[in-house]
Amino acid sequence: MSDALISMFLEAQAAELGAANNTLLAYGRDLMDFQAFLSSKSQSLETARQSDIEAYMIYLDGQGLARATRSRRLSSIKGLYRFLFEEGLRDDNPAIQIRGLKREKKLPDALSVDDVDALLSAAKTTAKKETDRLRDVCLMEVLYATGLRVTELVGLPLSAVLGDPRMILVRGKGGKDRMVPLSQDARNALKAWLSVRKKDKKFADHPALFPSTSKDGHVTRVWFHGRVKALAVQAGVDPSRVTPHALRHAFATHLLAGGADLRSIQTMLGHADIATTEIYTHILDERLKSLVLDHHPLAERDT
Repeated sequence: MSDALISMFLEAQAAELGAANNTLLAYGRDLMDFQAFLSSKSQSLETARQSDIEAYMIYLDGQGLARATRSRRLSSIKGLYRFLFEEGLRDDNPAIQIRGLKREKKLPDALSVDDVDALLSAAKTTAKKETDRLRDVCLMEVLYATGLRVTELVGLPLSAVLGDPRMILVRGKGGKDRMVPLSQDARNALKAWLSVRKKDKKFADHPALFPSTSKDGHVTRVWFHGRVKALAVQAGVDPSRVTPHALRHAFATHLLAGGADLRSIQTMLGHADIATTEIYTHILDERLKSLVLDHHPLAERDT
């Protein structure tokens, strides 16, 4: 039925608004992606609620999609539900109260090292239970040390970190594997988490590193998104600036500012195209900008 609803919407767009073929194709791709997300949550276009649409937007943010892409997908969803409501195919419009994304005037500032330190400190003190604190610290330390995508982080198997590894094997987009090094702080956090995790009878033999009772069997990206926001409040860092992807962003920009090369960062982030990695260069300080001026042979020529 969901496919039929999308087809009806696209036909109406073509007939009533004269939408171009490329526009219709984009709407179709956006809505099929949303439908697939709903299916993974045992929901459908017919049953989706406002909270499901909001969860999808959080999911897109966690995937690191550009704001323009997320804005277009939300626009497609809002258009679909407006159509379904007006045609009497749904009794309500679950997207009507969801505000559109504001267009960014500039790239957001990366989290500073001090910001990250404050978040890591908050992870050590915010949760009431020691087990939850050690889990939070482990999640944050591993994320900042590796720059993993949030889905890669929450879905890490226990087998990936057994034996105090210096590097972990991560399965990324498209089923591609890559090796990512762990910092000493991340390894210490893993040791502490594993020591209490094995004492939990409910999860001691669970294959996930961060197990939970969710459908996926591990903590979810939506849960972690909310957890990071809570830690930001505790840390005194503007929550609007803090997401799991912002910490992935911080990992890359801090490495780059410290002199790491783009190719190495590309490999650790799992980017197929180095052009994607180059978005992190916007925070380069004057030291890196002057590198070209000081060492490029053409820089010595008079202008």
